[in-house]
Amino acid sequence: MNASKLARLGVPPGEAMKAAGTAVRDARALGIPKRDIPDLITAVVENPADYTNDDLFSGLASAILAQHTPTPTFKPRSQPAPFRIWGEDLETASIEQIENAVQLPVSVRGALMPDAHVGYGLPIGGVLATRNAVIPYAVGVDIACRMKLTVLDMHPNMIRGEQKRLANAIEAETRFGIGANFPRQLRRDHPVMEEDWRVSPITQRHRDKAWEQLGTSGSGNHFVEFGILEVLDEAVGLAKGQYVALLSHSGSRGTGASVCDYYSKLAMDLHPELPKQLRHLAWLDLDSDAGREYWAAMQLMGLYAAANHALIHKHIAKNLGAKVLLDIENHHNFAWKEEHDGETVIVHRKGATPAGKGVLGIIPGSMGAPGFVVRGKGNEASLQSAAHGAGRRMSRKQAIKSFTWHDVKKYLRERDVTLISAGLDEVPMAYKDIHEVMAAQQDLVEVLARFDPRLVKMAPAGERPED
Repeated sequence: MNASKLARLGVPPGEAMKAAGTAVRDARALGIPKRDIPDLITAVVENPADYTNDDLFSGLASAILAQHTPTPTFKPRSQPAPFRIWGEDLETASIEQIENAVQLPVSVRGALMPDAHVGYGLPIGGVLATRNAVIPYAVGVDIACRMKLTVLDMHPNMIRGEQKRLANAIEAETRFGIGANFPRQLRRDHPVMEEDWRVSPITQRHRDKAWEQLGTSGSGNHFVEFGILEVLDEAVGLAKGQYVALLSHSGSRGTGASVCDYYSKLAMDLHPELPKQLRHLAWLDLDSDAGREYWAAMQLMGLYAAANHALIHKHIAKNLGAKVLLDIENHHNFAWKEEHDGETVIVHRKGATPAGKGVLGIIPGSMGAPGFVVRGKGNEASLQSAAHGAGRRMSRKQAIKSFTWHDVKKYLRERDVTLISAGLDEVPMAYKDIHEVMAAQQDLVEVLARFDPRLVKMAPAGERPED
């Protein structure tokens, strides 16, 4: 019986949770049927004083009595924490979500990026600083989802002249789709698998699955694509001119999703006082065992997501016999400990790019629109953040109903883009105008280079999105 189930039975966090785990193990060792244990735990929770001398449950009873407090009631703030919005005509629901987020007692400050659209709890494009607390759903389902761009020593003409070879390299060196993995004999090797996966029972349980999926790309809006990078400013690390570049977008795959699912449910169980509109913003105190566990698991998922990209790019470059001239990467769907307004806070960037002063990042458009290599301006008003892409302007269901492949292929041909595979829910017309998004955040980042996609691979049609 895990902590989430025990919490739903009313066991408080901390020492009582530990004692409950011990009591469950002892009960099973004594032969008590598994189906009877929840009722026994509930009885102790409801009347701990009756069990202080019980051979099996005295430890749990004493721990509950020592830390028992009435179920808290939600007390709205006298006024919300401040927040700023970038961009115009953002959907009302995403604005409502950031307005809800800054009502939390742990919230310090927030921001909403111009690519914003609705997410779970915090909107995609939402930035939220909290005090000594981490919100699993404000990090996101696909923990540490990230962008990586690699510039290769290939002539730009190769994208058209050797398109089949480039497509074969993508197909051979990564995998797309729900549950996509490499069979055991083809598993990728990376030092991330030597990290301590015991930091959380979820990461420990999913280590083998994570290894199978290492170097894969997943589904939804995840992609691997070749394109032309035009360097506009040598601060990017290369001379001005055009280059062949490989761009990828994916995250921590099934294991990251499992970490989010477990700890978001645990957070909600630990905060029954939250009203319906704030349920998905339930937090974990970083001084608690659950908070420290989630934080460690999130950090591990950050390393794992980076390893996925590293392997995709390494193996594709090796397949092509190409030399790497430059690597740039950044991640979103994460939480950082940072200094803002004179104090240490936890900054959640859910679908938002870190944009500290001088920090390089990648902001993609869509399969039919350019992306940009940017340098952060360190704007404190946005908690040193920027948009992470164009952002959806319509739901996946609406996109499927609104467009046909005939229209999409014509659109892509006009932009010299070849599509290997994708779902109709990811067509470029379902996204906002990336140029408008970039124009709305000129005070947050400056553009150093432009990336135009030419050969795009996403999960085939019919796949359920992961993020």
